[in-house]
Amino acid sequence: MNSPVLLCLVVILVQLWPCSPSTQSSSAQNTVQSFTPVRRAKRSWLWEPLFVTEEQISPDPVYIGQLKSDLDKQDGNLEYILTGEGAGSFFFINESNGKIYVKQKLDREKKPFYTLRAQAINRSTHLPVEPESEFIIKVRDVNDNEPQFLDGPYVATVPEMSPEGTSVTQVTATDADDPSYGNGARLLYSLVQGQPYFSVEPKTGVIRMASEMDRETKDQYLVIIQAKDMVGQPGALSATATVTINLSDINDNPPKFQQRLYYMSVSEEAPVGTTVGKVFAEDSDIGDNAAMDYLIESDSSDAFNIITDNETQEGIILLKKRVDYESKRRYSIQVKAVNRYIDERFLKEEPFEDTTIVKINVEDADEPPVFTLENYVMEIVEGAMSGALVGVVTARDPDDDDSPVRYSIVHSTHLKRLFSINEQNGAIITTEPLDREIASWHNITVTATETRNPEKISEANVYVQVLDVNDNAPEFPKNYETFVCENAVSGQLIQSISAVDQDDSAEGHHFYFSLAQEDANSSHFTVKDNQDNTAGIFTGKSGFRRQEQFFFYLPILIQDNGTPPLTSTNTLTVTVCDCDTEVNTLYCRYGAFMYSLGLSTEALVAVLACILIFLVFFLAIVTIRQQQKKKPTFPEKMEEFRENIVSYDDEGGGEEDTEAFDISALRTRTVMRTHKPRKKVASEIQSLYRQSLQVGPDSAIFRQFISEKLEEANTDPSVPPYDSLQTYAFEGTGSLAGSLSSLSSNTSDMDQSYDYLADWGPHFKQLAGMYCSHRAVGD
Repeated sequence: MNSPVLLCLVVILVQLWPCSPSTQSSSAQNTVQSFTPVRRAKRSWLWEPLFVTEEQISPDPVYIGQLKSDLDKQDGNLEYILTGEGAGSFFFINESNGKIYVKQKLDREKKPFYTLRAQAINRSTHLPVEPESEFIIKVRDVNDNEPQFLDGPYVATVPEMSPEGTSVTQVTATDADDPSYGNGARLLYSLVQGQPYFSVEPKTGVIRMASEMDRETKDQYLVIIQAKDMVGQPGALSATATVTINLSDINDNPPKFQQRLYYMSVSEEAPVGTTVGKVFAEDSDIGDNAAMDYLIESDSSDAFNIITDNETQEGIILLKKRVDYESKRRYSIQVKAVNRYIDERFLKEEPFEDTTIVKINVEDADEPPVFTLENYVMEIVEGAMSGALVGVVTARDPDDDDSPVRYSIVHSTHLKRLFSINEQNGAIITTEPLDREIASWHNITVTATETRNPEKISEANVYVQVLDVNDNAPEFPKNYETFVCENAVSGQLIQSISAVDQDDSAEGHHFYFSLAQEDANSSHFTVKDNQDNTAGIFTGKSGFRRQEQFFFYLPILIQDNGTPPLTSTNTLTVTVCDCDTEVNTLYCRYGAFMYSLGLSTEALVAVLACILIFLVFFLAIVTIRQQQKKKPTFPEKMEEFRENIVSYDDEGGGEEDTEAFDISALRTRTVMRTHKPRKKVASEIQSLYRQSLQVGPDSAIFRQFISEKLEEANTDPSVPPYDSLQTYAFEGTGSLAGSLSSLSSNTSDMDQSYDYLADWGPHFKQLAGMYCSHRAVGD
C-alpha cells in the first residue's frame, strides 16, 4: 500500500474566527490557517468545518480557503475538483491551486450550511492522487432580521381594581437570526405606551398591572410593547405590538337614588294591581353587578307592593289593595334598593343599598255604592205566603255627597222570578210560596245604583236557604210486586217494605208501619215493624185459593217522626199464585193480567184465532185487487196499436227511424191528459214547407213547426199512433232530386187518392182504411 499523503486546506477567515489551526501566520490584511485532516480510515479524511459570513456583498468572489495536496509540485500536473451542495453555483475552486471562493451572497436563514467534497486527480492519467474527502462550509449569522410579533395585535381582559402586579397577558416575539451565535436573536421587551398603569417584564414579555384602575373611570387602555434584539445594544433591530386591555366590571358601586323624594297619585277607583309609579336607582356597574331588588321598608297600611323590572332595573310600585279617599287620602312609604349580587370585599367601605321616600296621594272619584256585605245569607221557611220578608240588603254611596241608592234584582230570562226587592230600602220578599223539595237554595244578584249617576252600579250576592217543614208524608220508595202461593203457611214472610220522605229531619228519619184501621182485623196478612225503617209482610193464615180471590189489597199506614207527624196510607197489592215449591213470577203476572180482563185462557185463544183469520182474508182481497189493476182495460185496442207498425225497404231513416217518435209512450195508459181538439194542419203544413224551402232546414220557422207538431202529438191522448210525423232531411235547395218527403206535394190531402193502399196486402189494411175513410169524409 502507498503511504498516506496529506491534503491541506488553507482557510482565510474574514472575521478572524480560528478553527483548530495546526499552523498559523499573520499578515496585515488577513490570517491564513492551515488545517490538517484527521485520519479515520485508509485514504479517507474528515475535515473541520469552514465558515463564511452571510450577506457579504463584494463585486469579486470572496476567498474562503485552499485545498492542497502534498503531491502537488506546483508543476500544474494536479487538478482539484469540488462537488456537492452549492458547488458551481455558490462555490467554485481554482483547479490549479485548489483555492475555494464564494461568488454569491448567502442567507443563513435559508440554508445554514453546505456539504461539499474535494478531490485531486492527475491531469495526465485522470486518476485520483487523493481519495475524495468531504467537508462542511457553515454560513455565519449576522443580525439581519427584525423581531416579529406573530400573534398580534393582542386583546386582554382584567378585572377592574386588580392589585398591583396582577398578570394581564404575555406577548411573545420571535427573531429569525441564529440564537446560538451572537446576540442577534436575544430579545428585550419594553413598554412604549401604557405607563403608569401597566408594566412589562423585559425578558418574558409578561404585562402586569402597575396600579389599581376603576372601570367606571376608563374601561379600555391601549398598550404598545417593543421588542429589541442584540439585548438592546446599539444597532439592534426592533418591532412593536399593540395590546388592547379591557377592564371587566366588578360590583364595587352601590345603587343610588337620584331623587330623595318621589310624589305619586292613585285614584280610589283603581283596581288592585294598578301601577302607581316607578322609582329608579342608578348603579355605575353593568350586567349582573348592576342588578338590584326594590323593597318597601315602612308601609303600615300594607296597601302597596313593589316589583323590579329586570330589563330597566326600575322599581314598579303596584296597588296591593283598594284605597279609599274618604278613609285615607295620603300615604308615605320608604323604598330601598339593594344590589342582588354583592362583592364582600367592598362591604367594609359602605353598604350596597340606598333608600328614598315615596308620597302617594289618593284622588277622589265618584264611586259606586258599597254594600255592607259582599255576600248575604238569608233564610225563609218553605211554604211561606207570597210577600213574606226574606231579608234586607243595605248599600250606601261612599262619596261625600251621599247620593240615594236604588235597589234591583238581576233576573235571569230563563228562570222563574221568585223574589222581588223594594227599590228604596232593599227589602227582599217572595213572590210565591217556596218549596224546599224543589230547590233548597236560591242565588240572587242584587244591584245598587246611584240615583244621581246611574252609571255607578255595584252588585252583591244573596244566598237564600229554604228551611224545611214537615209537609211531605212518607211513602213507598217503589211499586212492590208481592206474590203469595196458594199453599203458603201462616206466618210466612212474603214481602219486606221500606219508606222514603222528601223532607229533611234534623234527628234522622224514623218511620212506623202498621195496617190501616179498616184492615186491622183482617186475618189474611199481618205487618211487623222492624224498628229500622223497614217492615215485613207475613201471612196470617195457611192456604189461599185463586178461584176465591186473586188479589189482596193491603192498606199500609206509614207515619214519620216529624213535627207534627204526618201519616200516609200506601196500598200493597198481593197476588195469589199457583206454585209448588217456588213462585213463578212471570206466570203469576200473566194470570193476574187475564184475571183483570175477565177472560179465561180458552177465550183468549178463540179471540186470537178470529183475528188471524181476519188478517188472512184481508191480505187475499188486497192481492186480488192488485192483480186486476195490472190487467189492461182495452186489450183489443192494444192489439190494434201494436199492429200499426209499418216496415219499409227504403234506404235511409224512413219509417224505421225510431228516433223520430218514442212508441213506448203510446203504450202507457197511466198518463191522462186534457183532451185537445185536433187541428186541420194540411194547409199549415204546405205553407210552412214552402217557407222552409226558401230559408233552408236550419231556419227557426222549420224548427218551430217541428216542435209544435211534436208537442201536439205528445199532449193529445186521442191521436192514434198513425198520426205520428216522420221527418226527412233536405237534399238541399239546389238539388234536382228535391225532397223525399210527401209534404212537398202541391196537392192537398183532399186531392190525393189512397186507393192503391188496398192493393198492398193485409199489413196495410188498417192504413188503407184510415186514409180511405178520411177521403170519404172529405168528399
